[in-house]
Amino acid sequence: MSSESEDFQAALETALPILRGMKKSLRRSPKATQTSLQRLQAILPSTFEKTGTEHSLTQTPEIASPRIPVNGDDGRLAKLERLKKDILGCTRCPNLVASRTQVVYGIGNPFAELLFVGEAPGEEEDLKGEPFIGKAGQLLTKIIGAMEYSREEIFIANVLKCRPDMPAGESGNRKPKPSEMATCLPWLKQQIELIKPKVIVALGLTAVEGLLGEPITMRDVRGKWLDYSGVPLMPTYHPAYLLRNQTLSEKRKVWEDMLLVLEKLERPISEKQRSYFLEKAS
Repeated sequence: MSSESEDFQAALETALPILRGMKKSLRRSPKATQTSLQRLQAILPSTFEKTGTEHSLTQTPEIASPRIPVNGDDGRLAKLERLKKDILGCTRCPNLVASRTQVVYGIGNPFAELLFVGEAPGEEEDLKGEPFIGKAGQLLTKIIGAMEYSREEIFIANVLKCRPDMPAGESGNRKPKPSEMATCLPWLKQQIELIKPKVIVALGLTAVEGLLGEPITMRDVRGKWLDYSGVPLMPTYHPAYLLRNQTLSEKRKVWEDMLLVLEKLERPISEKQRSYFLEKAS
């Protein structure tokens, strides 16, 4: 083993007990994103990786994300990359192809345990190619943060990958047509099959209808567990709804849905999280 490899192993063996100690004082385990692990693997000395006594982060369950396979990629990254190429080149809806700036594939961790699904890209998302980046997206990011996730840890996508076209002379965003969502849904279904999330959150009635393929009322399904191809599905209000209805009672409803999601994922929930919006909303 080279001197460089010995120094690296010594440093890692020093750091691991510290990380384990940090874990004991945290309410949740430290995590490393897939990108971080790939970067670490890229700088590991080759002789170090070939030894039988290495302490790779990907081989240490105590500090590695449980959603990242111990042995690295299980093949989904290449499959998702091929799927992304197909989605970005989709021409199934001529009207949307003619009006869109670009297809909005989705963003996040390909090993995510939690997937948020919206209805369709808006004007900002169409321009930048990323879902939920406007005001509603900023609110969604706050909700994700309150759940003690980051956008990099979860995955965000839409039922419809293109912004719905607007009539000439009109601005804003229109609701996707059922036929448009039905045409596009197979793309999302393939994403879900490859990412393998433990829970899906449907943001808004249109997203729920797009996933289930049938008309439904939000009051009948919000906060209740449904099923989408074997994956638990939680319908909740769209962040845009909360921007229009900024009462604490409505915010509390969405947060109660997120608490159910955290429980389903077996994530630790603090008393502070449980009490969000309770005092003033009651």
